Amino acid sequence: MNHHVIIGNGPAGVIAAETLRKHAPAADTITLIGDEDAPPYSRMAIPYLLHGDITERGTWLRKDPLHWQQLGIALKRDRVQALDIAARTLALASGGTLAFDTLLIASGSSPMLPPIPGIHAQRVNTCWTLDDARAIEKFAAPGARVIQLGAGFIGCIIMESLVRRRVQLTVVEMGDRMVPRMMGETAGGMIRDWVQDKGVEVHTGARIESIESDPADMAAPLAVRLSSGERLPADLVISAAGVKPNIGFLEGSGVRCQHGVLTDERMQSNIPGIFAAGDCAEAFDAVFGKPIVSAIQPNAVDQAYAAAMNMAGQHVQLRGVTQINVLDTLGLISCSFGRWQGVPAGQGVELTDHPGHRHLSLQFDGDVMVGSNSIGTTAHIGVLRGLVEGRVKLGAWKDKLLADPTRLMEAYLACAQAQDRRSLLAT
Repeated sequence: MNHHVIIGNGPAGVIAAETLRKHAPAADTITLIGDEDAPPYSRMAIPYLLHGDITERGTWLRKDPLHWQQLGIALKRDRVQALDIAARTLALASGGTLAFDTLLIASGSSPMLPPIPGIHAQRVNTCWTLDDARAIEKFAAPGARVIQLGAGFIGCIIMESLVRRRVQLTVVEMGDRMVPRMMGETAGGMIRDWVQDKGVEVHTGARIESIESDPADMAAPLAVRLSSGERLPADLVISAAGVKPNIGFLEGSGVRCQHGVLTDERMQSNIPGIFAAGDCAEAFDAVFGKPIVSAIQPNAVDQAYAAAMNMAGQHVQLRGVTQINVLDTLGLISCSFGRWQGVPAGQGVELTDHPGHRHLSLQFDGDVMVGSNSIGTTAHIGVLRGLVEGRVKLGAWKDKLLADPTRLMEAYLACAQAQDRRSLLAT
């Protein structure tokens, strides 16, 4: 009888636990560890909670309170402080240790707090946990002055919730455009213009220098000083400055980490029987040609399935990492795939319709499309994904797309399907 332990009860941990129960021997024990006083839930559902579309129960990954008991999966509330690979035990914050035979590290990520004076003050929150959501609900009342630090992917999702709560919202982004890790200069600028037209004040190329509590000269709980010298009153500050993998407890353990836990094609670390999945894992990406952390839920689920199958004794390889981000920013749809910023010595083409809020950027390495940006349409999302992830050789169609990027569907039908047929014949 084996004891399978999973650190982290987010989407990756939940999928892994359920997959193990389905494929591991019935006598095996499965323990799922989480450190919050809540059933396993989805962080991606928190904006919908703030919208008022769902209750806290709506964020739960499994709604039936008897689900885990019926599956024979033990939920344990605790925090892992250290890993001993020789003894194959975990040191727990509550005291004592927990032994395991196989281990999945699905500890996720945590918000990064920039080193700003006053960042830990009252009414300064991240938007990552249910506790954060409760605090934001309390202070983000209609008309409240809210300042959001960061306009990345997570920041734009939070922004939607705040606008729907009818607050007076100001967004401060250090980059020269919105969503700078997902969009190029033209695309990020278009999103900024769209958001400002919706009544949100946006400061790009700016930083928050300090946050003051109970300023004597302002009728507000907080005063926020920007790098421009401007000083703004606020009822609430939300930090959305990115996230980092939760791997600190692995320091000195012998598990090899870079940005996250380095894994092979089976999601196994350098230590046999110890696997990783989700935001804390680095998996190989064929488009980038190296291991990367890809903190999106579809990847977490795929990685968790592969890891769990191997923990159960079956040989399963990860199909690959999906580099896709699709974002709805106050009604404007944008997406990025792969190496959207281009590659050295590569070629690219952009097509922009500012009045129509549409933009398309395609990037090539030789005759392979390696990345793209798109704004204002969902028509090409499936084609872009297929061409980028499939590393489809476009041949003469590369030059046709450079001349007219709207011919994506023709290129896909001509090249991707032919490549699929060749692959079938080869097998």
